[in-house]
Amino acid sequence: MFRSKKGKKEILRLYDKKLESLNLDFEYLTVQTSFGQTNVIVTGDSENTPIILVHGSNGCAPIALETYANLHKTFRVYAVDVLAQPNKSAETRLSMKDDSYGKWMNEIITELKIESVTMAGFSFGGLIILKTLEFDESNIKEVYLSAPAYIVNGNPLMAIFKVFIPMKRYMKTEKVKYVEKFLSQLFTDRDEFAIEFLSKVFLEFEMDFSPVPVIDDEKAGKITTPITLFAAQNDIMFPGNKMIQRAEKIFPSLRKSMLLEHSKHVQNQEQNEMIEREIMRTRAMDTTKRTRKDYSGYSEPA
Repeated sequence: MFRSKKGKKEILRLYDKKLESLNLDFEYLTVQTSFGQTNVIVTGDSENTPIILVHGSNGCAPIALETYANLHKTFRVYAVDVLAQPNKSAETRLSMKDDSYGKWMNEIITELKIESVTMAGFSFGGLIILKTLEFDESNIKEVYLSAPAYIVNGNPLMAIFKVFIPMKRYMKTEKVKYVEKFLSQLFTDRDEFAIEFLSKVFLEFEMDFSPVPVIDDEKAGKITTPITLFAAQNDIMFPGNKMIQRAEKIFPSLRKSMLLEHSKHVQNQEQNEMIEREIMRTRAMDTTKRTRKDYSGYSEPA
């Protein structure tokens, strides 16, 4: 996937730079799967409820950790480097059309020996989470999807003119203004690291331009895991209103859906913090329910 050793070194230098900036106590785990080695960054108290974070396309685990920067305070966080992305996992490209991503993620969960797992993912990470539920949802407690792929798609012509043409122009000219133009269509707020990181990725990494499929009604109807959905109002890739309308029709386990007003495909810090609070609020509610249940079931010995 990397076009040169030099390019890989430069991209992974930025990976390490982002991870270091987070000031987290973490460890790397290398998980062996039938699709190749998968790098996982682990942080948070080992006694806490496990949550798996799945980043978006052309991303990496440190970006996911930054997106939801406080989850490690209440969860045991497992941030996964998705295969065949500009990160530290194997360069094995899986198909979005079959169950490969679901099988891969379930293998990771098995190897990590974790159960009753919460999952949170953005964009392409949402597709991977839904594929995980399709394949085997028995170890998944609940999921949080932010502007996920795999539910609806936007206007392909708009994507070509506003996203792919600026990207191709940058790859041809190496003028950063085209990266900035590309990101201005997708990012709610300007992100300096994204400009720096993707400027390298566009030149030094073989990206996947395969059409993104959408889940069919029958598969969606079989999912029983509670789903919380955050859709972005001004998302040209996966339009928010269209997404919520379809999700409410096809997912019987949809617990909550929220339209993020004024949000483009990539949420800003304020919006990400709101999503994070929702994840942590649900966690706190579950803890309170368990505590009340334990207390109500207690009786003094005779």
